Amino acid sequence: MHRIFERLIDAFRPADGPPPRTLLAFFRWALSGAWPGLGIAAVASALSGAAEVASATLLGWVVDAVAQSGTATLATHGWLIAGFVAFFLIVRPAVLGLSAATSNVIIGPNVLPLVLSRLHRWTMGQSVTFFDNDFAGRIAQKQMQTARAVTDVASEMVNTAAFALSAVLGSAIYLASVDGWGAVALLAWLAAYLALIRFFLPRIRAQSAGRASARAMITGQVVDTITNIKTVKLFAQSGHEDQAALGAMETFRDRAIVFGRLNTWFRLSLTVVAGLLPVVLVGGAVWMWSRGAATPGDVAASGAIAMRLAQMTGWVSMSLMGIWGSIGEVEDGMETLSPPHSLTDAPDALALGRLRGEIDFDDVSFAYGRGAGGIERLDLRIAPGERIGIVGASGAGKSTLVALLLRLHDVERGAVRVDGHDVRAVTQESLRRNIGMVTQETAMFNRSARDNILYGRPDASDAEMVAAAKAAEAHDFILGLTDYAGRTGYDAHLGERGVKLSGGQRQRIALARAFLKDAPILVLDEATSALDSEVEAQVQDSLARVMQGKTVLAIAHRLSTIAEMDRIVVMDAGRIVEQGSHEALLAQGGLYARYWNRQSGGFLGTDEADAAE
Repeated sequence: MHRIFERLIDAFRPADGPPPRTLLAFFRWALSGAWPGLGIAAVASALSGAAEVASATLLGWVVDAVAQSGTATLATHGWLIAGFVAFFLIVRPAVLGLSAATSNVIIGPNVLPLVLSRLHRWTMGQSVTFFDNDFAGRIAQKQMQTARAVTDVASEMVNTAAFALSAVLGSAIYLASVDGWGAVALLAWLAAYLALIRFFLPRIRAQSAGRASARAMITGQVVDTITNIKTVKLFAQSGHEDQAALGAMETFRDRAIVFGRLNTWFRLSLTVVAGLLPVVLVGGAVWMWSRGAATPGDVAASGAIAMRLAQMTGWVSMSLMGIWGSIGEVEDGMETLSPPHSLTDAPDALALGRLRGEIDFDDVSFAYGRGAGGIERLDLRIAPGERIGIVGASGAGKSTLVALLLRLHDVERGAVRVDGHDVRAVTQESLRRNIGMVTQETAMFNRSARDNILYGRPDASDAEMVAAAKAAEAHDFILGLTDYAGRTGYDAHLGERGVKLSGGQRQRIALARAFLKDAPILVLDEATSALDSEVEAQVQDSLARVMQGKTVLAIAHRLSTIAEMDRIVVMDAGRIVEQGSHEALLAQGGLYARYWNRQSGGFLGTDEADAAE
């Protein structure tokens, strides 16, 4: 049976479309595909609630049998006694076990990964700007918080709402069979109980959302500090970071206190209301018995029902408070995680095969929505297999040019084309598969050296991976790596963001990854800036071989690294101001020649120095 339950929900089924931004629609989106499993679990829970009423009913029958037959009860009511024993030893445990199995096997292991995988996939599709504008830790916290809250709502609605509804309806039916006034009294009490719930739960929901937001901010602040811990220590700012974290914690504490006060009043009110139920039902049953309208068994059953419902009131109320609190957390998470994607593939987007490598920037302008900065009215055509160097002071637009080629942003004017295809008309994945990139700020995963290099082409063989590492002059130092778990060589883990490596080692692994990818377009953004002169010379030889037949865009401040390029493009204030070979640009005596003449150790001068000249 467990295996049947395990397969009722496909825990990794993709979502149908984007997440809605209204609450009920969001729940339908998050739980789509899980409804059959949740329905079975709800039925099992309802049967458990009915079993509680059946327990009280059987107790009443036995009490009546004893009252009527005295010591001869066992002989005259053998079948009743046998049924009583069978119910409590076989039927009731089976029903409760079925309910537990549906909750722990259908819902628990499957709903959270179902919701979390959908939220994660949607978040992964957001543009780079989305992640730039938030804390990485906060986004991760919101994903887990929202998935857990949706799971809690689904689980509690099944385990509590279905159980309680079945128990209350069954109790009302039983009391109505004894006397209609008992059922009326129960329904009147239920109305008072629901009015109390209605008053408190919306307030709990609002306070829970605020508490969840404050909790996520703590995570974001702490993760931001830990991620940059080396900078914190180098600048001796532990005190500053401590105060920032304490500020976030204080906000959470204040929100938690408000939530706690509300919770206290809620529980006190519920205790008073719950105490009314045994008084009303048992008192009413005793009064009816005194008039001959009820049997001792009815009094016993009414008492059992009243006590069970009174006990259940606290449990149900706490569960409802948890549900409303979780709903508040879902609403809070929706605000962060459900915005529509700002960069999407066109409905008829073309999936590119391997490109020849032609690139065309046609009257392109992009200023990050600010109206100034970035690049402006830029035209540049790069032939397949052409190698160009891109030069310019900081802020000239070099990185913006590359970001538009990769379609990390959409142009505000003009078009960027690869092999004649507008990049907005092709799928982002297929475009970026055709572009290999190595940046100055190299990105490493906290995985093995092997995994980091194979990220360029996961299906590559070990021999191909090692060859790429050797070409990047990374093989020898990788063989000497050892991590905290004793793993060595290519199996050694590199630490978060590659912190266990030097800047030059990270760049060499990034180069190996790009070499292994073997894309027709290669972008090098200060790709060798962290290497010492000897290693750089060796890597440059490898780069020269790897660049054969590829279209290459190399951004560099160290002009000696691009002097042999087919063409050098000089940018200033978002425009191309010069282009040509190294020798031709020197002969012009323009901006490039000034950069070259001013270089000390191979680096460009500053904007201020340029302006002063």
